[in-house]
Amino acid sequence: MSSEYQTIDFKIENQIARIFLNRPEVHNAFNDVMIAELSEIFKKISEDKKLRVAVLTGNGKSFCAGADLNWMKRVITYSYEENLRESLDLAELFYLMYTLPQPTIARVNGAAIGGGAGLVAVCDIVIASEKAKFSLSEVKLGLVPACISPYVLRRVGERVARELFLTGARIEGQKALQLGIANQVVPEDKLDEAVDERVKLLLSSGPKAISMCKELLQKVPGMEVEEFKRYTAEVIAKMRISDEGQEGMNAFLEKRKPRWSE
Repeated sequence: MSSEYQTIDFKIENQIARIFLNRPEVHNAFNDVMIAELSEIFKKISEDKKLRVAVLTGNGKSFCAGADLNWMKRVITYSYEENLRESLDLAELFYLMYTLPQPTIARVNGAAIGGGAGLVAVCDIVIASEKAKFSLSEVKLGLVPACISPYVLRRVGERVARELFLTGARIEGQKALQLGIANQVVPEDKLDEAVDERVKLLLSSGPKAISMCKELLQKVPGMEVEEFKRYTAEVIAKMRISDEGQEGMNAFLEKRKPRWSE
């Protein structure tokens, strides 16, 4: 584990980056320090081509209980300009995580509340314990889930987001699966096994292909028909002649594993 951070732990094993929110005494509530440290570590991950997967989880009983109370005591006295600066830092973190070249897995071991649910929403795959709880609780404080709204909307759609945003209701694990918040919900003692199985699937795929899939998912929905026809055709043409595409197709034809999965 890395000890250079105040609010997170970090380790690398077998091309996998594992990030642990590490404030268990306050249920991993986030503050300005955690936002800065997460931003730093995800920038490092994005620039490290040896890393294939990033897994985010929380130490202790919770994933992330939202904003830290002591931080909120400071925030309540901030000016508009000070609030805007810190909110932009949070927005930049969510965008950095959402656009990370590597696939991301949220290992949700407990409560994911407010901004904690935002950290879940920006991950590609969400695997949750049956004991996990989710809530966009900002309205209970007279606030709104603003910075996380683009990612929640993309993840669950407007119909579900309306209910979650307006009610601030707490959602249990199986309900989260039904609504599309989670991809998989498992018993607490099976959480690591489920995450490891998904990691193996990701490692068996071409790393550049996965990165390009994430780019397609981000860009194509906002394109007009003629634009996405040209763009998608160019993408597959480039991938077919790339080193990774050539290796993958040859491995398939030769009935062997491609080099990246050996």
